[in-house]
Amino acid sequence: MERLTHLDSAGQVHMVDISDKPITRRVAIAEGEIQMQPNTFEAIRAGQVEKGEALAVARVAAIEGAKAASSIIPLCHPIPLDGVDVEIEAIDKLPGYRLRVRASAEWRTGVEMEALSGVVAGLLSLYDMCKVMDRGMTLGPIRLREKRGGRSGNWHNESE
Repeated sequence: MERLTHLDSAGQVHMVDISDKPITRRVAIAEGEIQMQPNTFEAIRAGQVEKGEALAVARVAAIEGAKAASSIIPLCHPIPLDGVDVEIEAIDKLPGYRLRVRASAEWRTGVEMEALSGVVAGLLSLYDMCKVMDRGMTLGPIRLREKRGGRSGNWHNESE
């Protein structure tokens, strides 16, 4: 079994030292869904959510969530993000929305946690904007779709 990277030789949790890793271009794409009642879905689509423009707020929340990954995930390195792109797609058959975040940086460690954190923050924001209409909304699945760069190279989620 390989050594766990976040444990030191005494078995204590520590933040991995990445200072010897080369700076490379890194990209990660994550996505998730929120399912809701048809009337909630239509209210969002029509821009008739009582709290305001739900999709715009979700987009900003996703960007902020990606930027805050190291503040909310223990042992996650702060990363100087070059960009965070957010796509929100209406999915009639759910009904609901799919939110996709692409995070990129030139750094010593990956941006997967930033992309995933952005997805979670964006979906939670949609829930918060619409909970007065529909407390039964469900989030998920939330998943990494792909990562590029770094020592481990490129990876694509082949599950779909």
